[in-house]
Amino acid sequence: MINYTVRVELHDADKSNKYENLHKQMKLEGFSRSLGIDGIRWELPTSEYSIVSDLAPEKILSKAQIAVYKIQSKPEPSILVTGSITPRVFSGLERFRSKKP
Repeated sequence: MINYTVRVELHDADKSNKYENLHKQMKLEGFSRSLGIDGIRWELPTSEYSIVSDLAPEKILSKAQIAVYKIQSKPEPSILVTGSITPRVFSGLERFRSKKP
């Protein structure tokens, strides 16, 4: 399994709720806004997502594009996919707190 982190930037989206809609679409594609390390869930920075999968990076990018393009196709959003088979390390993340509607 590969630990993927996906970063998305919507351009010209500062005055809308596009990011909230993006979070919902990314979740539908299997992405999470948190990651688990040693049994603890941690919140990812804004517009970053996590997915653990056997898929190739190109397939993860395609999954992200499906979600992102439902929210914004022009101007083209920036999407970066990174993956590693080793555990991720971090600093300064907050513990995940379930967000209730």
